[in-house]
Amino acid sequence: MNRKLGRLLRPGMGIYFFVMAAFCVAALLEEQYWLAAMETSVTLLVFMLYILNRNRRDRQIQQYIQTASNTLEATSQGESPLPAVLIRLGDGGIIWANHRFSELTGYADSMMEQQLEEVLPGFSTEWLASGKTECPTDATLHNRRYRVYGTTIRAEDAIGTMLGVLYFSDLTELYQIRDEYIRSRPVVSIILIDNYEELIKNLTESAISTLNAKLGDTIMAWTESYNGLLRKLERNRYLFIFEKRDLLRATEDKFSLLENIHEITSPSGLPASISIGLGVDGANFDEGYNFAALSIEMALSRGGDQAVIKDRFNFSFYGGRNREADYRSKVRSRVTANSLMELIGQSGHVFIMGHRNADLDAVGAAVGIACLCRKKGKKANIVIDMEVNASKKLLEEILAEPQYEGIFISGQDALLMADNRSILIVVDTNRPDQVECKSLLEAISKVCVVDHHRRAADYINPVVVNLHEPYASSASELVTEILLYAVEKKDVLPIEAKSLLAGICLDTKFFNVRTGERTFEAAAALRRMGADTTEVKMLLQSDFQDTMAKYQIIRSAKLYRQEIAVAALNTSTTRVLAAQAADELLNISGITASFVMYPDNDQVIISARSIGSANVQMILEPLGGGGNTATAGAQMKNISVKDALDRLVESIDKFYEQ
Repeated sequence: MNRKLGRLLRPGMGIYFFVMAAFCVAALLEEQYWLAAMETSVTLLVFMLYILNRNRRDRQIQQYIQTASNTLEATSQGESPLPAVLIRLGDGGIIWANHRFSELTGYADSMMEQQLEEVLPGFSTEWLASGKTECPTDATLHNRRYRVYGTTIRAEDAIGTMLGVLYFSDLTELYQIRDEYIRSRPVVSIILIDNYEELIKNLTESAISTLNAKLGDTIMAWTESYNGLLRKLERNRYLFIFEKRDLLRATEDKFSLLENIHEITSPSGLPASISIGLGVDGANFDEGYNFAALSIEMALSRGGDQAVIKDRFNFSFYGGRNREADYRSKVRSRVTANSLMELIGQSGHVFIMGHRNADLDAVGAAVGIACLCRKKGKKANIVIDMEVNASKKLLEEILAEPQYEGIFISGQDALLMADNRSILIVVDTNRPDQVECKSLLEAISKVCVVDHHRRAADYINPVVVNLHEPYASSASELVTEILLYAVEKKDVLPIEAKSLLAGICLDTKFFNVRTGERTFEAAAALRRMGADTTEVKMLLQSDFQDTMAKYQIIRSAKLYRQEIAVAALNTSTTRVLAAQAADELLNISGITASFVMYPDNDQVIISARSIGSANVQMILEPLGGGGNTATAGAQMKNISVKDALDRLVESIDKFYEQ
């Protein structure tokens, strides 16, 4: 049949009849009347034969299409009930179209061949040429929406022309119902007052009632415009359900409730703060509520004061620009200490792992966990790359201790040692792609996390015990609090106390940033356990060459937005030097944020610091980075320093424009 179809393909005849008519006119001008009459007769005869042949060809093509299409049934007139058109895929030329297609598009069959682009401007047939049978986008004609289906045919003519048959199915009413269904899908949201306990501290009952009324009125005023259902679940928790049609308006408004609630303050001057968790596209209300609960947990783990949307695939974040306030409770540290000690006691082997290129905080937190394991009499190993890390001085001192002989192992060795009774405790990171050995993380089912960085969308999950406090200065501070509840002072070695204090000093820049009351309490406890601040200071010293290299980095920095220092290096350096240079840049008057970037093989590494309003974690998160408001980093794969700099500047601009 394809061979027969190939014979039916004919080029447009208009040019031939034009030439023949020209000869007739030329003969008349030369007064060759008999010749002109003969030429005119031949032209008319050929034209009549062409019309008859074209009609016969159209009927045969129509019959062919009806036979080739198994999805359509012929009407009583033998024609497809849907608008249909036959085209050449190479140039989009229309070979044939039924009258329904002509009525729909205004296409008129003529001697001059038309292109599909002329009839349907902007309509592409690349999907059909690539082997697909359904157009990925709808076609809109005369305010009606059509789903377009197609098949391909190879005609066995001289050149094997590829043809395409397109069918237009009018699904306007179905699309309207579908769109209305999508717009009316419920969005389940949880509104939580983050610092409610701090707001009502030391207040009388009447003052608490007044504060509750203000909070409730502000929340209700924001929700009224969304025509949803608002119910108070607890004294600091609300349930709000509204339709998805209003979600875009809420995101464009950047959830103004986050800022409006700040106008309410306690008598002591503390502004109220809320988090909003939204569940979208849940299969039912139960799943939507679970999405909202995950969102509110994510918001709190990132410091609160933000809105988080969870759909079936991703998290989206809004707000969270302000610095975290310390809303931690010691109850959680005590509960975590008990749970962790119980889990260690039930395990066969304990593996402790930090992030790649482990710094003093990761190593300090790891040896603190090792102290817990020693207290319980369990074998523990710390997974670390002894060649690639930022803690070589500290590791040398730890290895000199008899209790730490053979405790440091590689990820491959840990994989060989792990069994079904092993547990893994991850410290100083919550992202699976940043751990020292991702294969070990995937191999062990019981995982615990102790971290202080703001949670990223791709966090470690599931976990058995999770102590994730973005308000803490460091992972070493969190581990120190666990030690205070789980062991006695004599159980902690001086080198362990020193390691933990070094981790706190590193992340707080010797108590200059991200330092709270609990930080000093932890440092004081470590001092009583034998940590020496002078020795810690020596651990953080740089040699002469590194110091000179650090100041070379500082010299190359450029000022952006009058308060941001950006140093983009074309030569590689170490992460420690980059971090130290970023810290040093903040000592310059007027600089509130700093970024140091450098190439490292096939990636570009960025180290960022902030002491102002810029949230470096939010700036680097779109670039694949993470951290917290004051300290963050990112690794950008397969990119040049110039392109990485352009993306960084774009992310900075986007942050300030929000």
